[in-house]
Formats: sequence, C-alpha cells, structure tokens
Amino acid sequence: MEQLDLNDNHATRHDMSADVSLNDRVSCTVLLVKKGGRAEAEDPTRSRLEALTLSLTGLEIEMASNSVLYRCSLISFQYTGAATVIVGRRTVAISGNGFRACTSIRLSRNCCSCSNPNPNDTAFVVADDEKYGNKQIISLTPRLYDYILSNVREPEILRQLREETASMRGSQMQVSPDQAQLLAMLVQILGAKRCIELGVYTGYSSLAVALVLPDSACLVACERDAKSLEVAKKYYELAGVSHKVDVKHGMAADVLNSLILNGESCSYDFAFVDAEKRMNQEYFELLLQLVRVDGVIVVDNVLWHGKVADPLINDAKTASIRSFNKNIMEDPRVSISMVPVGDGMTICRKR
Repeated sequence: MEQLDLNDNHATRHDMSADVSLNDRVSCTVLLVKKGGRAEAEDPTRSRLEALTLSLTGLEIEMASNSVLYRCSLISFQYTGAATVIVGRRTVAISGNGFRACTSIRLSRNCCSCSNPNPNDTAFVVADDEKYGNKQIISLTPRLYDYILSNVREPEILRQLREETASMRGSQMQVSPDQAQLLAMLVQILGAKRCIELGVYTGYSSLAVALVLPDSACLVACERDAKSLEVAKKYYELAGVSHKVDVKHGMAADVLNSLILNGESCSYDFAFVDAEKRMNQEYFELLLQLVRVDGVIVVDNVLWHGKVADPLINDAKTASIRSFNKNIMEDPRVSISMVPVGDGMTICRKR
C-alpha cells in the first residue's frame, strides 16, 4: 500500500501506471500538493472522465477515471483520520489531518479469468462494514447498463421522441427508458385511470404512461416550458393519446392547488414528480391530498448524481433533496422504496 501524506510541505508525485496490472486497464497519475493546494488523479488518455471534487479543509481533491468503475463514490469523507482508495488491484492510502474515509469500500472486478478484460465489464462493490454483511452490490457499469437497455421494451414512438429530445437543450432532464418502463408498469399494476405528472419536459415519461392507460383514463401533464411542451403535444398526437392527456402549461404548485380547489382531492391513482427539486416537499404535500389511499407517488432524482450521499456537498438543491429524502423516510403517511433506477426514484404508497 502506498502512503501519500497530504501534510507534507512539498508536492509529492506518485505514478501508479507502472504498478497497476495491465489486466485492470488502469493508467493514472496521482499528484499531491501541500495543504491548500490541489490533489488530482486522472486518466491520461482522457477517453471518458468521471470526476468528483471534494473540498477538505482547504485542500481540493479531484479524481477522474476512464470508467464509472473507478468513480469517487467509492469513498466517503469526514474530517479526521485517513482515506483509502483502491483502484483495480492497486491500493493507495491517503493520510492527512482534517479528513478521513468514514467507510472503507473496495471495488472488485468480476472478470478475473479474462486476460484482457474490458473496463466496462460488470463490477460489484463490497462494503467492509459488518452492518451490510459484506453484501456484494452490483455497480452499474456502461456494459451492464447497455444490457439493461437491451431488455427494455421501448415502443417505436418513444424511441423517436427520445432521439429528437437528445439534440435539444436540457436533454439530460429526460427520464431513461428503464425508468419510463417502470413507471408504465406501476400504472398498469395499480390499474390507474387518473394520473398526474409534474415536469413533463418533452413528454417521454408522460407518453410512456399515456400509452398504457385505458381510453377513458386521464393524465394531467404539467410543464412550465412552452417550447418543450409543444414537442410533447406533437408526440401525444402522433401516438394517438391526446384524448387521454390534459396538458397544463404553468407552475406545478399552481396546477395542484387548482385541482384541490376544484374538488379533486383523493381522486388520483398515480403521480410522478420530476419538476423543481427545491419544491419537492410542497409538491408532495399537495399530492398527498390529491392521491387516494393506496395510490402511488413517485419522486425522481432522489440520488441527485450521488451528491446527496456526500456530506461535503451542500448547495441549495442538494440540501433540499437530502432534506426531502429524510422527511419521506420518517413520514408515517406513506410506505416507501428508494430504487437506484436512473438518477434514483422513491416510490411512495399512500397509507
């Protein structure tokens, strides 16, 4: 194990590329600078960078790699002690006053018999904490995610909408095909006839839901951006589901309040929330009034690119999502299940 001291008064450079097995396809350099400077690990090929910046008492550590296999979500930091990073088969310990790894997590490769394994191969994370029972947890690599997508039944009209949206500004807001498939299945399991979606964007998730609703059903689709909504309406028309979709152009909270004032409380079966993240708690309270007992509310982006699990990230959006997750966890009015699909979704069943 290489010991790299961050308290040193001079920069220390350690080239890991010569020490890591070629089978692990890792070639990176660790550059450590005195406290108050910068420490960096990066893939020299820069083929695909996945980066996370951690601010540690004046020291910033940015780590990047050519695969999600080596993302910095492998380490959690607190303010005293030392940290351990394991990349491929090489272990590096970073020590220095002011921070420590609160949980040691190692990455294992599921391809030990292969002479030239691909960095996209399936991997799993093992938490060295007894409370997890050393459970082997699947880590979603690009190869494994491609496999998941190959097992998604995506209607042709949804594929066309997804591809058109990919060229638009803000395309990252579109839910993934596996998310849309799960939402549609929940609606079918519920036998839902009245649904709400907050944050339609170009309509991928709402169209997936509308396609499985019976002809007599209704989906209230709320979106504040008129340009995006025009794309959604075009595809509702092309898919022949416009008669099922009640499009609402405006702020989601205003739409929900108007439904309540209209006497529609406890009349909806299903709701999906993918709107302004800092408003999640308000949306949730309003939807609890509108959704019936045993109805379902699904909230998107509850993992927020992993930021919610990093105690050093406290921007307004991350803090609000973290707070919402805590509130839902403690809310006796609903049964919950947080699932790591897409950017994380919490499925809530109203009791």
